[in-house]
Amino acid sequence: MKKILNIFFVVLGIIFFIKLLVMGVMWYLFPSDATPQEVMDKNPLLSDTQEKALDRLGIDPASIPTEITPEQEQCFEDALGADRVNEIKAGDAPTATDFFKAKSCI
Repeated sequence: MKKILNIFFVVLGIIFFIKLLVMGVMWYLFPSDATPQEVMDKNPLLSDTQEKALDRLGIDPASIPTEITPEQEQCFEDALGADRVNEIKAGDAPTATDFFKAKSCI
């Protein structure tokens, strides 16, 4: 029994060593870029917080218009209310509810 356990643990040690060796080679051949990437401004009308909020909702900020017409702004005010539109203009991140209420305005 002692011999079987000894063989078992030796095999496990060899497997662990090979796994570490493979991971080291992979890390050496394909290093990851640990520095943060420069954030690209996908939409000049949106703040970084607003762009991140849209990304979390699965919306590409680049697909949002870069200019808002007076008709679109009125549509936003009708859908969200003037206070909420002013908060978003001031930099507040839109919520999922805001997006779905004003989706037709875009």
